[in-house]
Amino acid sequence: MTVKRVLVINSGSSSVKYALLAGEDRLASGIVERIGEPGSPVADHGAALDIVADELAGQGLGIDSPELTAIGHRVVHGGTDFTEPTLITDEVTAMIEELVPLAPLHNPGNLAGIEVTRRLRPDLPQVAVFDTAFHSTISPAAATYAIDREVAERLRIRRYGFHGTSHAYVSREAAAEAGRPDGNVIVLHLGNGASASAVSGGRCLETSMGMTPLEGLVMGTRSGDLDPGVLTYLARTGGMSFEEIDTMLNRGGGMRGLCGDNDMRAVQERLAAGDPDAELAFSVYCHRLRKYVGAYYAVLGTVDVIAFTGGVGENSPLVRKTALDGLEALGIAVDPGRNERGERVISPDGTAVRVVVIPTNEELEIARQTLAVLPRTKHP
Repeated sequence: MTVKRVLVINSGSSSVKYALLAGEDRLASGIVERIGEPGSPVADHGAALDIVADELAGQGLGIDSPELTAIGHRVVHGGTDFTEPTLITDEVTAMIEELVPLAPLHNPGNLAGIEVTRRLRPDLPQVAVFDTAFHSTISPAAATYAIDREVAERLRIRRYGFHGTSHAYVSREAAAEAGRPDGNVIVLHLGNGASASAVSGGRCLETSMGMTPLEGLVMGTRSGDLDPGVLTYLARTGGMSFEEIDTMLNRGGGMRGLCGDNDMRAVQERLAAGDPDAELAFSVYCHRLRKYVGAYYAVLGTVDVIAFTGGVGENSPLVRKTALDGLEALGIAVDPGRNERGERVISPDGTAVRVVVIPTNEELEIARQTLAVLPRTKHP
């Protein structure tokens, strides 16, 4: 039986990442960067996708191959319109375009990738997989901000959540690892962007990112949770424009704002050398993590497994240890040896909550969701 091939496209504002998968096997992958930047040879997303096509053809895996079954696209924001992977049509692309104000830095790049690949392979089914979709199951109580309801409804202000494909994949893998496929999972996706989720029986109940990816955990350059009054104070008393505030919170906040470094490896090197700024930044980062773990324990009632993923979550034993220190009364602990060795299970035997490290695989999750759509369409 021939394994169906899926090309996964993650088309951002200035880069295109791709992966070609056949079942669980990754046949090819790569990235084209600096799209449209001054001095870049890659003028636009069309040129970037041409490079992708050439790279695949060079490996005998051309984008025009009859063995290619479908193309799956990562789309950052699906609003409330898209709560599951969706076959791309002209109507769907128009609806995604209407959501651009909710994700002005991401959805335009996603749409550019869709436009080009639909032109290259109009015969293939193409599927949009939305970062926000996995979090669409959170309750109104979790999704609603306590502001004027008419304003919120008119401007579509609510919690959406992001990193959904990663949370879907990792929560399912973690539950299986714990032997509880329908169990309760806390996922900590820690990279330059960072988010947490509380998942029960495969359904997301809570997530840390909000209307935008700015809310929640401390990140590489994003502040995470912040008193909204700080924004008006910065404008009124600090004389900062909204653009300056936005730039500071998204690009000059988080670890970079606290200590000047947004790379956790560099922060930990400075921490080991006794740098007080790095010490404070690391403490703030882990304190916020621990607080969310405790909050999501309360949301779930009981927890079967906590999963670390993402560049930091998968590679920093110190973050994993520090974030969970002091939670032994909740049945949460980290085995020092297993943690330092980076084993898949890093909790001691016999603890109530299993702690695991699960490498995320968003491309595989997008490919799986893409194939799941095909039986509901006219495509084979």
